[in-house]
Amino acid sequence: MEPSGSTTSNHTLNSTGGGCQWEVSNKARLCRFLCYGSEADIYTAREEGRASVENAGALLSILQEGRGAEVVEEIKRFTQDGRAVRLGPSFFALALCSQHSDQKTRKAALKAVREVCRDPAHLFSFIQYKKELKECMQCGIWGRAVRTAVSDWYNEQDAMSLAAAVTKCKQREGWSHQDLFRLSHTKPAKDAIALISKYVTKGWKAVQIAYADRENSEEVVKVLSYLEVVEKVKHSCDETEVINLIEEHNLEREQLLTDHLKSKQVWRALLKEMPLHSVLRILGKMTSNKILEPGSSETQTVCDRIQSETALKKAKIHPFSILLASENYKRGQGYQGKTKWEADSNILKAMDAAFYKSFMNVEPVGKRFVVAVDVSTSLSSVVPGTSISTAVAAAAITMVFARTEADTQVLAYSEGAVVPCSVTADMTLAEATVELVKIPSGSTDCTLPITWASENGKAVDVFILLTNNPLWVFTASPLESLKKHRQTSGANSKLVMCGLTSIGHAIADTEDRGLLSICGFDPGALTVIRNLAQDLI
Repeated sequence: MEPSGSTTSNHTLNSTGGGCQWEVSNKARLCRFLCYGSEADIYTAREEGRASVENAGALLSILQEGRGAEVVEEIKRFTQDGRAVRLGPSFFALALCSQHSDQKTRKAALKAVREVCRDPAHLFSFIQYKKELKECMQCGIWGRAVRTAVSDWYNEQDAMSLAAAVTKCKQREGWSHQDLFRLSHTKPAKDAIALISKYVTKGWKAVQIAYADRENSEEVVKVLSYLEVVEKVKHSCDETEVINLIEEHNLEREQLLTDHLKSKQVWRALLKEMPLHSVLRILGKMTSNKILEPGSSETQTVCDRIQSETALKKAKIHPFSILLASENYKRGQGYQGKTKWEADSNILKAMDAAFYKSFMNVEPVGKRFVVAVDVSTSLSSVVPGTSISTAVAAAAITMVFARTEADTQVLAYSEGAVVPCSVTADMTLAEATVELVKIPSGSTDCTLPITWASENGKAVDVFILLTNNPLWVFTASPLESLKKHRQTSGANSKLVMCGLTSIGHAIADTEDRGLLSICGFDPGALTVIRNLAQDLI
């Protein structure tokens, strides 16, 4: 029987290497790796380790079977469709494919560089992974095919976009554009790219001399003017001039000097066009530096942007990301350094409004969910790496599903009892939190929600169990309970066990593809759940 809502590619993913649709095939392990950097059935929130050959066994096995083109297609899907929580594993996998002994695999990987590496930081990461793989794969980095792929990456860019990119992100991971132009022997495909190449490799003075008396095309003139502005701002000590250049040419803070960023007026100019993600990330710093003061026009502008439906939709910000930013701002101090601030009440109100508006950015999966909250222990702990209490986190997670998935049942369970909760789409976060914590605590058993669904004749596609305590207690095996539910309901049920305060745990060593553990919680965890629900990992 094929999973509901599955496609041909999903069927392949289920059936490769075994036959049983719940067996964890190499393809499933590869997809987990591309999603969150591990082939195991455990997602750890906010964990950022570098991908390596040691944790990519399934990827290597698939390549040995001559299925490199299939791997490259999966890499493209995960980086382009928003399936990847972390992009590093995809760049690593692409680098591995680009250095594989099979010619077709190498060719497919290098052809995909332009699609997968969408900005300079991605390209630098890809090249660095190639360098790290050089010894263990006993091959060079800069063969003719790689030089062509890197040259094409630069040549196929829009000239003005490339000019902005090379001046915002000059170097990463030990690589610079100068290195890449030189090592790839890039021959510019058009005059405007040739101009950027000269600027990157020879510097601005060489460009001025070379282009002073030329008859230049319209595109070259535009790029030349833009680079002139970037150079002008780098050498300007005049605050008014810097502000004018920022406003006229949409310059960003990466293109300014550190000294410029000591000016409140410069920050105010940057704020006007700053991406919303960046605004949310530095609210505390801007409040601390008095750039955002109570009742000021700048504060009002920021409040308007934060709660603008157009801005939220354009930035595709998830409600859980807004909640994280809001709680961090409310905290009044950074996690590192000595930066402190007094949270502005108007900014907090704007973020509260943005939280509810941003639910429009959550695309429904269209599955049947049970979100069950373990209330056996106090939900007053804090989710590691955040300022959010586990009670508020659990309420926010239930709201994401209650507001966006038509078939969602919210349960609270403890002491042998399961209580359906009336967390509804029109509730506020505070109301949802109260609804969850009003149930008395006691000992817990994580199989109870599955048993409840079976006994009440409710077919469930995905069970999401949220607990403060990562040490699972069972009267029966969760896998056995899940299997029974699959048999009695006919549903292809999956189970996500989420320890909100956990920094590393597992249900058990299982070979069932329908089980997944989550340690802690962050916006990436919701992507992982979504991928599991859609048979993508």
